[in-house]
Amino acid sequence: MDFKGLMSAEISKAHPSSPPTTSEPQKKYLKRADIEAQRQEIYLQEQRAIQREKEEKALKKRKYEEEETARNRERDEKRRRLAEESRRRRQEEEEKQERARRKRLGLPELLPKKDGQQDGTLLLEGDEDIADEKLVVKLRVMGEPTKLFGENHRQTLRRYRRLTERAMTPQPAQTTGPIPTTLVLVPEAEMKVAGMVPKDVDGRKFLFRQLASYFTMILTEWAVALAQRSDSVKQSFQGKAAYNTMVQSRENMRPLFKKFEKAELEDGILEPVVEIVKAAQERRYVDANDGYLTLSIGKAAWPIGVTMVGIHERSAREKLHESDKGQAHIMSDEVTRKFLQSIKRCLSFAQTRWPPDDQLQLMG
Repeated sequence: MDFKGLMSAEISKAHPSSPPTTSEPQKKYLKRADIEAQRQEIYLQEQRAIQREKEEKALKKRKYEEEETARNRERDEKRRRLAEESRRRRQEEEEKQERARRKRLGLPELLPKKDGQQDGTLLLEGDEDIADEKLVVKLRVMGEPTKLFGENHRQTLRRYRRLTERAMTPQPAQTTGPIPTTLVLVPEAEMKVAGMVPKDVDGRKFLFRQLASYFTMILTEWAVALAQRSDSVKQSFQGKAAYNTMVQSRENMRPLFKKFEKAELEDGILEPVVEIVKAAQERRYVDANDGYLTLSIGKAAWPIGVTMVGIHERSAREKLHESDKGQAHIMSDEVTRKFLQSIKRCLSFAQTRWPPDDQLQLMG
């Protein structure tokens, strides 16, 4: 064997022969399009998996909601049956008690219910039933709603009866002033009040008429004075603020007029108000303002400066809160506070409309 053959044998032993190649030769390089196609295929598979998962979750959720809805419907139906049974028992018990009471008092018996009648409103023997069509027409003629929410025929009939009785009952006439009231207003010559509050009922009623007439006159003159201003003043900020003050005072005095109508004003407020009105009618506005301060603040001692120095109390310090013991302050009531402040505003306008002869009686 020559040298060449010997080297070939050794090389073949060191490097075995390569395996047989397949029919498709392995690609050494890949195209970008193939890589992008593979990426898109992987992405679409992931999206399809996510979509399947979402659909499974939605199906489970829808199934749970349907089961929950069925359970709630069954629960509501059970509650409705229990409520209906309780209402029926209560209605039978009330009807039984009503029949026993009527039998004991000798009143006419209740009419028996018609078949299928479910409402709890009982119809007396003297009441006449009205058809739905006629009842709707009658309510429309009266300007009332034909049917309220949750109202049945019997309740609508009872409401129509109440409206008819209210319309037939004579109502007291109301004045057409700034604050409508049922009180008969007195002329200006009779508005001057006395210094003391009368004790008899007729005297107090006439006093309430005098007070209502006086405040009505002031509010009317106030509105007229604001209406006579020029348009530039009305549109200004100060002009609008003055008008709003008048409107607010008028609205805040409505509860006071209601108390005048019912004669329910307390003596603790009525007596100072009479003193204020009497001073204002005599054009003593400083005295009227003093009466207002006495009514609103009172005669309680006010702490001025230091009330305690060291460990010793100042003399008469215990008198600072004596007036507050056992009684609420008159301005603690919001309604009372508002109409008292409105009276003060009426005083401020009255001194400009009817100025005093003595300039010392002008309020600051």
